[in-house]
Amino acid sequence: MEGSIVRNYSLSHVGDQALLRQLASLVGQDRTTTAEILAHIAEVDARKLYLPAAYPSMYAYCVGELHLSEDAAYKRIQAARAARQFPAIFEAVAAGRLHLAAVVLLAPYLTQGNADELLNVAAHRTKPEIEQLLAERFPRSEMLPLVEAVPMSPGNGELAPGQVAMREAENVIASSCQLAPGQVESPAPRANMTPIAAQRFALHLTIDQRTHDMLRYAQELLSHQVPSGDVAAVLDRALEVLIRQLEKRKVAATTRPQATRRPTTSPRHIPAHVKRAVWERDDGQCTFVSESGKRCDSRMLLEFDHIDEVARGGRATLEGIRLRCRAHNQYGAECSFGAEFMRQKRQEARRAVMESRTRAAARAKPAAAAPDDTRAREAAAARVTPPVAAEQDVIPWLRQLGFRTQEARQAAKLCEAIPDASLEQRVRVALSHFHPRGASHDRASSSPGTSAP
Repeated sequence: MEGSIVRNYSLSHVGDQALLRQLASLVGQDRTTTAEILAHIAEVDARKLYLPAAYPSMYAYCVGELHLSEDAAYKRIQAARAARQFPAIFEAVAAGRLHLAAVVLLAPYLTQGNADELLNVAAHRTKPEIEQLLAERFPRSEMLPLVEAVPMSPGNGELAPGQVAMREAENVIASSCQLAPGQVESPAPRANMTPIAAQRFALHLTIDQRTHDMLRYAQELLSHQVPSGDVAAVLDRALEVLIRQLEKRKVAATTRPQATRRPTTSPRHIPAHVKRAVWERDDGQCTFVSESGKRCDSRMLLEFDHIDEVARGGRATLEGIRLRCRAHNQYGAECSFGAEFMRQKRQEARRAVMESRTRAAARAKPAAAAPDDTRAREAAAARVTPPVAAEQDVIPWLRQLGFRTQEARQAAKLCEAIPDASLEQRVRVALSHFHPRGASHDRASSSPGTSAP
């Protein structure tokens, strides 16, 4: 390129000893530079400076702006967060006592009580040696765990977007070992999907028995259209149906739009026609734009955002609504109302959710633990209860499981034929409406000792 300096990387003219000295010097510089990079990543991450730069997470910033590889970004962010909590890591990396892989391995096990001792013991050890050290100090079962951790939402448990993960999950399955504070999960699910040719991909996955049974059932139902039972063709049809349902639920997508029947007085309600128009106008992408003109490219966790806050008179019109990813939606709220105010609001929202779940569990517990005489009284009451009432008491259970009111009513109609059955049996029969092939499974699972839904 004209005007650029082209450096000659040929070292054939350098003597043997000089070459070794230069290499050692460069490695030392690289260690110092790595420690400085970790310090900068930790500070940028803590200040969330990736948000005004139009990136939804620190991980996205490292990959999109700094052009690090996915693995390099994940390792450096995880090491930076660990080093911010245990500053001795910075010096250990700069001095060459710990390499980056060592920090990533040690991070989940570091606590305030063991950090100094564990970092000293791991100094100058190779990756296999550190793995052996951790196995001896923190032994795990030789059996494969039945429950494994899935990628967490934000690392600190808040909804604020400080996480490395590109895809957030609302529910986290607890792992058998406690992660150290600030521990970062995998940046994204490792999809075993590999390009093998132009517009062709190889997909490798493991499914459970339920998914297997549903796939077989779908192959049977599609046997006229897909006689070969080709899994790819079946998945293609299934994804088409799923996408239509998700678009209908999320953005009110429809080929036959209708006028709003009952206007709502809630200022937060967004009419269906506004959702459809905003989604199409914004092309299903976050609309946040940085000062440099870069638009956030996130298409995940999108939310409809009031341009003028509802608390300040914002209205749900086409001109007043935009798409924002969750990270920039919350960032905008923090800019308007203050980070501390929004943190308190998020804590209140989480407490409300937990209290709601606790109340729901308390309501379900008596039915689940009902003794035989209680169930006998339920059956006796059902005998004198008209069929309509017998089906109505099933609907709240189905609604609690996430089904829509209309879906719950249709499923509850199956209970008209069994008015003498217990509540548990009626709920199971109603659930068979959504998965007919699972009827035999439901009957098997309703054996003595099985709790009510």
